Amino acid sequence: MHIIVLGTGMIGTTVVSELAKFTEIDLITAVDVRQESIDRCLENSNSPKVIGKVASLETKDDIAEVLKDGDVAVACLPHSLSLVTIKAAIETKCHLVDLVGSMFKEKIELHETARDAGVIIVPGCGVAPGITNFLAAQGIEMLDEAEKATMICGGIPRHPVPPLWYQVVFRLESVLGLYTKPAIAVENGQLVELSPLSGLEKMTFPQPVGNCEAVITDAHSTAYILKDKVKNLYEKTVRYPGHWDKMNVLGELGFLDNNPITVAGITITPRAFAERVLAPKMLGASHEDVTVLRVEVSGIRDGILTKFTWEMVDLYDYERNITSMAKTTAIPAAIMAKWIASKKIIETGVVPVESLIIRENFHPFMEELNNLGIQIDFKEDIYSK
Repeated sequence: MHIIVLGTGMIGTTVVSELAKFTEIDLITAVDVRQESIDRCLENSNSPKVIGKVASLETKDDIAEVLKDGDVAVACLPHSLSLVTIKAAIETKCHLVDLVGSMFKEKIELHETARDAGVIIVPGCGVAPGITNFLAAQGIEMLDEAEKATMICGGIPRHPVPPLWYQVVFRLESVLGLYTKPAIAVENGQLVELSPLSGLEKMTFPQPVGNCEAVITDAHSTAYILKDKVKNLYEKTVRYPGHWDKMNVLGELGFLDNNPITVAGITITPRAFAERVLAPKMLGASHEDVTVLRVEVSGIRDGILTKFTWEMVDLYDYERNITSMAKTTAIPAAIMAKWIASKKIIETGVVPVESLIIRENFHPFMEELNNLGIQIDFKEDIYSK
């Protein structure tokens, strides 16, 4: 089986390295626009299975040219390339695992086209969206009547510093998009659109994290896929205390807007300006990071009020020498690509993880995550009869 990995940044390189460990995979092509990035990827993976390829990845035709010889692809590309990559995969009849979960409405419209092509497109297959999605879906499956599902996740610094107590663990462009995009959620069984940075909630995670805060962010595909199975569903993103208030002020003042303005004859968007100003303010005291995750699903089972909780506190991986965010994002995508390549997943169309990794697939996938160093604890609470 030939797997193509698009993008060889930290996450893409981790995907390549993990795929190279799987005996089911014969060949991996690591593709990027920069030779130096590919060289680092090849050095890191250190496997005869892996070859590199420099290619343009700007258009659907560019990407289709790369995918035409592949069986499965993993896209580790910017959000702006997600939809065109999906279209290229369908055109070339190459299965695709995409890390990007945004634009789900546009992607699901391609479901029948993908099914007709005989390929599966798995959008949002990282940690969040990704792991959080199928944990929520599995929790709902385990109940007779699901009342509420809350997916909480965040990549935060191991050693935070002021003023924002945050360090960028993926693209700052994507971070600010998360902060400004209205959040799709489910309330009383209906899709709702909530304001960015709303629903501030204080919470605590096990050490070394401690006190945190979370706000509602976009629930991506889960809102659409699970809305008929649960009354209320939210996704929340975690930061250290004080971060959200400061970012909310910037948002209220217009610094995160995308409408161009002209200053001294130069046209720029406030968000682009904010990115340049904020980038050096979003650094931790070290390169170490922490990924926290908590998924809570509550409702009725056998007439009893029950809550299921999955929780993870994952630290920087010194064995792999990668950030926790890179590990917890890349490994689910690598496992999914392997499952597709080995025909453990046989569905076709645009199918998100919350429709795939449930019931009989849930525990085997969780076991593979655990074997590769992603440990997620589970707890069940019973409240009344």
